[in-house]
Amino acid sequence: MMTVTDEISADVTHSRSWAAIGTTAIVVVGRPEHAPTAEHVLRDEIDRFDRACSRFRTDAELATLHSDAGRTVRVSPTLFEALEVACDVARRTGGAVDPTVGNAIAALGYDRDYDEVLARPRSEPAGAAPVVGYWHIHLNRANRTVRIPKGVHLDLGSSAKALIVDRAAERIADALDAGVLVSIGGDVAVAGAPRPGGWAIGIAEESRTPLDQVDQVVAIAAGGLASSSPSVRRWQMGDTTHHHIIDPATGRSVTPYWRLVSATGASCVDANAATTAALVWGADAVARLTPLGQSVRLVREDGLIISVNGWPHEDGQ
Repeated sequence: MMTVTDEISADVTHSRSWAAIGTTAIVVVGRPEHAPTAEHVLRDEIDRFDRACSRFRTDAELATLHSDAGRTVRVSPTLFEALEVACDVARRTGGAVDPTVGNAIAALGYDRDYDEVLARPRSEPAGAAPVVGYWHIHLNRANRTVRIPKGVHLDLGSSAKALIVDRAAERIADALDAGVLVSIGGDVAVAGAPRPGGWAIGIAEESRTPLDQVDQVVAIAAGGLASSSPSVRRWQMGDTTHHHIIDPATGRSVTPYWRLVSATGASCVDANAATTAALVWGADAVARLTPLGQSVRLVREDGLIISVNGWPHEDGQ
């Protein structure tokens, strides 16, 4: 989805990367002695949110919440924050990005780690139906309690991953009093002192795309940048190919209209909300994105590229 680069700024950077939560985590700092602290903080944030929010771990706090569905229960600050953010994103996108899609995506076969989904024998998916809707999640901030309907499973993956990079970037910048870039599988946040010319980021469908093959290189000085695509995380169920972007109105994978959507935002959560919603909105995305004021790049299935709200144009566009 994007590749961190140093093509725009000539300043030397020092990065560390590793496999995490089914994708690649990257942290980039300006000085080599800052790299160990930056890595430690990012690993800590990933572990904390994974233990709270993973829908694949039987020991995750989210699994306990699912078991307690129908009752009001007190949850950890981490899970409560992730739920609040997910519901806020759902409200701001008119329900296009909805955390109650957990049952729907599991019915399509994505009910375990992605590598396990690919490895198991194909079978027919269960029937699809519209999701329950985020408004059925009851949150009480005063006492940090939650109630979800019986039988409902949540999927916090999209917004929670963006929240991890936002939180990690701020923590690292505060700890080091320096600039930092954090990326997890296409979700990027920067914080602290900006680099001259900004932090350069290569845009591509796959986050591991080599630098010389990215579509475009852009730079951000603050906030977040995210990319979403229906063409990377795909699997077969029966004779049908599915992907992880679910339309809450149908409970099915969205019909691909955009091949790749990238957006900036005041945070990575804001950027990710725009890119994921755009894939659900399909042909209506440009009209719905324009009032948001976020810079967005959309690549249609036929290859047409559309820039919205000041995203830099490309050669030949």
